[in-house]
Amino acid sequence: MSKSITITNEDILQEIKLSCKTPEIVEQIVSRKVIISAAKEAGIEVETEELQKAADLFRLINKLTSAEETWAWLEKHSLSLDDFEAIVYSSVIFGKLSQHLFTDKIEPYFFENQLDYAGVVMYEVVLNDEDLAIELFYAVKEGEMSFSDVAHKYIQDTELRRKGGYLGIVRRQDLKPEISAAVFAVTPPQLLKPIVTSKGLHLIFVEEIIQPELDNKLRNQILTNLFDEWIKQQIQPVEFVKLFELGS
Repeated sequence: MSKSITITNEDILQEIKLSCKTPEIVEQIVSRKVIISAAKEAGIEVETEELQKAADLFRLINKLTSAEETWAWLEKHSLSLDDFEAIVYSSVIFGKLSQHLFTDKIEPYFFENQLDYAGVVMYEVVLNDEDLAIELFYAVKEGEMSFSDVAHKYIQDTELRRKGGYLGIVRRQDLKPEISAAVFAVTPPQLLKPIVTSKGLHLIFVEEIIQPELDNKLRNQILTNLFDEWIKQQIQPVEFVKLFELGS
């Protein structure tokens, strides 16, 4: 026979405390309060139509295709309809505030930092033996082996091995400095001499350098980065007042 277990609000607070997630949750609470306060000061309001669109998008993302599935999801997460509306409202107000603060700053930021957004189409094999890395470099260079042959023989990760070491389009800002300096100094297509990092010796084939373009995807990325940085700056000077002892 199964036992009935009662979980109280105090139990939940105690679990948050014991899981050491209090600082993370406090930061989320402060961020939310800072954003809502800033939106209010800026005179930003949310229209009913905007809430409805955001609610529809939320249900679509979470695959809640019917009212029954939505209610089941709310019950699973112990949320009321008011809680759901608060989630949707927050997503809309966050988006509108970020647009209000930073839409005009996206292009200047991009042009100031556009080198960071350059991309490279590259293939990579990471080795632990310097002599082997040099040997393989010259073997590929002289046509004794293909880069694909090296990748299939020396890459341990199954999926990466199947792709021949193909990493896709990698942003300059996502590469280690020592690698980006070498990669963006060549004229593709070109095989680079092994580069030493803390991970090992990187044998890299550069297929193409892609110049940065301020498309919608990059606009949204920059907007998100600027907004996240702004939030960090806003909450740094905030002093957290300990109102109660969790679990007491």
